[in-house]
This record gives sequence, structure tokens and C-alpha cells, in this order.
Amino acid sequence: MAEDQATATLKTSTVEKQPETEPPRVMTTTKRMMVAIDESDSSFYALQWVIDHFSSLLMTTEAAGAEGDLLTVVHVQSPFYHFAAFPAGPGGATGPSIAVYASTAMIESVKKAQQETSAALLSRVLQMCRAKQIRAETLVLEGDAKDMICQAVEQMHVDLLVVGSRGLGKIKRAFLGSVSDYCAHHAKCPILIVRPPKEITS
Repeated sequence: MAEDQATATLKTSTVEKQPETEPPRVMTTTKRMMVAIDESDSSFYALQWVIDHFSSLLMTTEAAGAEGDLLTVVHVQSPFYHFAAFPAGPGGATGPSIAVYASTAMIESVKKAQQETSAALLSRVLQMCRAKQIRAETLVLEGDAKDMICQAVEQMHVDLLVVGSRGLGKIKRAFLGSVSDYCAHHAKCPILIVRPPKEITS
């Protein structure tokens, strides 16, 4: 009889015991914002616009390692082709042509100039960010700007892409294309196109 009561008591205590629950997981809300820049004033206007309007959301230099959105500034260098083809006779583009190859010295000179330009641009970028105590990372790519920006957006899982608008006319837009228009249709994230005042684009 006593054994039956003990068994009943053991069963009751086993049923009433609550399972241990895991502590709730903390979900991170860090977002990555990307700004594309080039030598134009309109692209730097877009960067300054982001700094002025999103500084409270971006990770600051004083709180490095704390929760905050990340700012990535990307600059794309144009590729340098080692040779160029020129018409060699009548017929224009459809006629015979000759290929002119660049010398090693010329190639090195162009690459050095591109590196210096990129370094100057990124130095200006970092100065603008430090002025508002914003910690930014910079990225230099080489290739077609439209394609490389969209690839970087996808590979880095960017949450918002910001580009400036040069205000190209209809003719220039038809022949040269627009980086902002291309990214608006092909970037795998929301895109913000910042249009500067007319005095900057003129």
C-alpha cells in the first residue's frame, strides 16, 4: 500500500514539473546602407544628404561595436583598355582598322592616376563622415559602374542604395545611359536617388 502511494506521488510530481524554456534570442536589426560616389558634385551631395538625414541611425566612431546601421561608400574605377582600334582607310567603322597598344609606362601612369583619384575621393568621404562621427567603410571596384554597383549590392546584402543624379539631358541619357536609372531597375534592394539643387548640376 505504501509503495502504491509513493508511486502515485512520483507520477504526480513528474507530470507537474514544467519543462525548462530557453531564453529568448535577441534579433539584430543592423542594416547596411550603401552610397555610390564618383568625381561629380552630385554624388557628394547625395553622401552629405545621407549624413545629414541618417546620422542618428548610423554607427558612430565613439560607439564602434555597438548596434547601429552600417555605411558603405563605393567608388568604381573605369577599366583601362591596353589597346584601341582606329580606322585605317575608307569605310569608317566598317572598313579596315589598326590596333594601337599602350606601352607599359602608359599603363602604369594611368593606373597610378586612377589610384590617386580614388584615394582623394575616399579621403574626402572619410572627412565628411568623421565630421559627424560616423564610422564608414570604403570600397573601390573596377569595371562598369552600373554593373559593379548592382553586384556589390547583391553580394553585400545591402538594405538601401543611395546614388546621386547628374541631371543628364535626354540626348546624353540616351547615349551615355544613367547609373541611377540602371540601378533603379536592376539593384536587388530599395534605391534612393538624391537630386541636387540646379546650381550644383549646372
